[in-house]
Amino acid sequence: MMNENPNQNNSLLEENKRLRTALSELSILNDIATTINSTQPVEQIVDIIVKKCVKHLNVEQGAIMLLDESDKEKPLHTMIREQQSSLDLLPYRFDTQLTGWMLKNQVPLLVNNLKEDERFKELIDKTTPIESFLSVPLRIKNKMRGILTVFNKLSNEKFTSNDQKLLSIIASQSSQIIENARLLEEERNLRMMQEEMRVAKQTQINLLPKEFPDISGYQIAARTIPAREVGGDSYDLIQIDDKHFAFCLGDVSGKGMPAAMLMANLQATLRSFTITGNLCKDIIANSNDLLYNSTESSKFATLFYGILNPESNEIVFCNAGHNNPFLFSADGNVKELKTGGLLLGCLPGSKYEEEKVSINRNDLIVIFSDGISEAMNENEEEYGEERLKEFISNHVDESPDKIIENILSDVKMFVGKAPQWDDMTLLIIKREE
Repeated sequence: MMNENPNQNNSLLEENKRLRTALSELSILNDIATTINSTQPVEQIVDIIVKKCVKHLNVEQGAIMLLDESDKEKPLHTMIREQQSSLDLLPYRFDTQLTGWMLKNQVPLLVNNLKEDERFKELIDKTTPIESFLSVPLRIKNKMRGILTVFNKLSNEKFTSNDQKLLSIIASQSSQIIENARLLEEERNLRMMQEEMRVAKQTQINLLPKEFPDISGYQIAARTIPAREVGGDSYDLIQIDDKHFAFCLGDVSGKGMPAAMLMANLQATLRSFTITGNLCKDIIANSNDLLYNSTESSKFATLFYGILNPESNEIVFCNAGHNNPFLFSADGNVKELKTGGLLLGCLPGSKYEEEKVSINRNDLIVIFSDGISEAMNENEEEYGEERLKEFISNHVDESPDKIIENILSDVKMFVGKAPQWDDMTLLIIKREE
């Protein structure tokens, strides 16, 4: 009978243990790979990964925190925390210290006696339920995207180097899946947002007058160019009766969708009050109160509102904090239409004034938003109202459509390659000869 070789037996036991460990690792990795895919929501994927880690590493709790680079104060946010016991959530100070250490060092961290660990013991008291933990970074292309952490081995076991190796492999495999799912969600959200913006843009276009009423003796033209897909500028022309036509140009605070929604609200308000036939200044006062009561205090609008009587060739107007429109007379004089009051939505009960002006033959009214006058070039120089006034003076003999085209071309030439920061809107009314 041959004598057994103890060294050989130990080697076989070690090899057997290594094979079982490798098989366990393959099992959990296969389990994760077959359970999740990148088409699932990120939170669902993270939830599955954490649950698998809690189960296979035999721990009380697991958590994944993903990096949010837009949040400078707390860049790591816990997305999923899975518990196998009544273990409470981490103390806030320890949670912050742990994430700070991982962000700084970006290497695995294994602690089997938390209360004695010099890095954390000052943050721990007797009631802290955490005794040990293992934390590994989630990386994408050598860039840290989050942290995978498990807490407290069950049955009083300790975390081992094999646990660290396994959790690191899980993190490596999971990182790309989470990142792919996140990118897919971003793409879906972008497509959804683009569709919403397309619908919003079309809705805003539909709110603009498709064509102006034929007013004997007058030419009218308007155009708006939003800085984004949708904007906060708008214009309108409303026929009140056979003798009166209301017109306006407004500019609300902000840009994009919020500004477009506020402008749509203001436009509907003005149309509602206009058909009541009230005085020009009362329409503006009522619109101001309604806007103040239905919007945030930070939201406001400027507005120029007028009512044209083509029989008497007179305009009654009220300027609510808007850029002063120009009235170009055939004799070469230029009058700024200032009378009115505060911008809309800032102060309830504001009082407004109105003024009546005559429109003579070949007179021209140019109403514009500050996106025209404040357009800036690459040297941060403004186009300016004086330049606009001078430019129009050289084109008063042209039709309103042509004047608008020429103004926009001149602004574009002045701005050059600088981006458009604000909506640009023009409304021009001209009395014919």
